[in-house]
Amino acid sequence: MSLFSDNIRALRVRHNISQEKVATSLMITRGRYVKYEDGTSEAPYEILKKIAQYYQMSIDLLLSVDIRKIDVNELLKLENNRLVLPIQVDQMGENCIEVVTQKVKAGYLNGYADPEYIEQLQQISLPFLGVGKYRGFPVEGDSMPPHQNGDIIVGRYVEQLGEILGGRTYIIITRTEGMVYKRLNTNKQNTLTVSSDNYFYPPYEVKASDILEIWEYQCSIARSDKKTEELESTTIKNMFVELKKDILEVKKNIGLST
Repeated sequence: MSLFSDNIRALRVRHNISQEKVATSLMITRGRYVKYEDGTSEAPYEILKKIAQYYQMSIDLLLSVDIRKIDVNELLKLENNRLVLPIQVDQMGENCIEVVTQKVKAGYLNGYADPEYIEQLQQISLPFLGVGKYRGFPVEGDSMPPHQNGDIIVGRYVEQLGEILGGRTYIIITRTEGMVYKRLNTNKQNTLTVSSDNYFYPPYEVKASDILEIWEYQCSIARSDKKTEELESTTIKNMFVELKKDILEVKKNIGLST
């Protein structure tokens, strides 16, 4: 049996529903549904979608997380009561902010929807942020000054792509690029154009179908007290150094003396 088969069986038993009733709700025969539950047949996308809607559970959770090991009350409820995001709360019942450190960053793509993985993350509390689900992510590279390696960007979870705004910065989790922190230029129907604040790096497009999560910038936790002007100066200096290298390379290729 597959994890999906185990999950839909566990959900049906948990809700004390018969196989016949589930099959009727899905507008299929009981015999067809039984094959999905015992793992002898794989459910097509349309049936997956109907089952997810029936139990108000995301397809991602049905396919990748063992529902038997978690309490759905500890998952964040999104639009239409859809359950998708594991959350942690403190003793006062307030949402904790999980911090994805550099050490565990590599595992986030596999564990972002796994409550056991989320539970192991370090946690902090920032009461001034108010209502919402927040998470901290590490900065890597020099593409978004004044943020530097080792800084933590705290973002608010964005439920729908339509909520994101041009000019704002976001942590974007994608299947191909992994975790990136960028500024949104344009938000088209199926594509986002994002850019770095360090103009040395060119803008690029992100397909909406490739996006797993988006977190809108709320605040940062930084170790450096360098002025933005200093960082910009360093960035400009680096750009001229790279430009000089490129010019020397071009001259070398065309046989000109330097």
